[in-house]
Amino acid sequence: MKRIARAAIVGLTAALALTACGSSKSNDKGSNPLGGGASAGGGGAITVGSANFPESAVLGEIYAQALEAKGLKVTRKFNIGAREVYYDQVVKGGISVIPEYNGALLTTSVDKTSTAASTDEVNAALKAKLPAGVEILDSAKAEDKDSVTVNEQTATKYSLKTISDLKTAAKDLAIAGPSEFKTRQQGLVGLKTKYGLDFKKFQPFDAGAQATLVKLLKDNQIQAADLFTTDPTITTNKFVVLEDPLHVFSSQNVTPLVYKAAVNDTAKAALNAVSAKLTTTDLLDIMKKIAIDKADQETVAKDWLKTAGLA
Repeated sequence: MKRIARAAIVGLTAALALTACGSSKSNDKGSNPLGGGASAGGGGAITVGSANFPESAVLGEIYAQALEAKGLKVTRKFNIGAREVYYDQVVKGGISVIPEYNGALLTTSVDKTSTAASTDEVNAALKAKLPAGVEILDSAKAEDKDSVTVNEQTATKYSLKTISDLKTAAKDLAIAGPSEFKTRQQGLVGLKTKYGLDFKKFQPFDAGAQATLVKLLKDNQIQAADLFTTDPTITTNKFVVLEDPLHVFSSQNVTPLVYKAAVNDTAKAALNAVSAKLTTTDLLDIMKKIAIDKADQETVAKDWLKTAGLA
């Protein structure tokens, strides 16, 4: 349920992978995955990469345009693959910058035994354990992670803003999600342990049934669901993502991972400026434009940077 399984779980965005690939600006100077990693300080291009799903690609485009706005030369290598593929490329210098999700980066590639949950805890662990040649820059407030999301009528009826507010209501509510949500700490187990929640019913859905889950939530046949926080159906259906003050779901902040030798202070400042502005609400809007409105990724990135005052 973490970002490691993102493309497989969210069928809507996964179906757009080819669209994202086709709309990426191609400054690529060759197919060698370890090419183009020259230092920005030495006048070479900064190679901006992305994973192989639309949200990562549009974030890569935002990074690329933010760097270009500062007069830096950029090479794009989007839709590289999963973290198991691109992480080593960053460590070896073939990729200079890639948008990451700090919690998933920590537990899949850096320290699989880590129990860090909050943004500060996760980033402290990353800074202590990342290889010497790479580093994370500032994390954005924007996160894409599992959540307890309720429909509008349920939020209004029970005055729900945080998961803690479910304490007395949960016994009357049905919650849905992937089958593994029932047995995972970042799921019903953690919701019981940390918040004391016992739901009336759990309805499992496999990865291909996302549209059915959303329809049932909209129609109030279920009242809560495990949805990723940047799922565009949250916006289109006016669902409410409940805050998680006790961190059942570990932080998954959008965070630039960089190869130190390839980014100078100007580049770092440009990337940190993006992080300072980017919120989860922004990501929801960005992914609605990409997934629902079928907007061009470069245009979406350009418009967000302009609105944020970064272009």
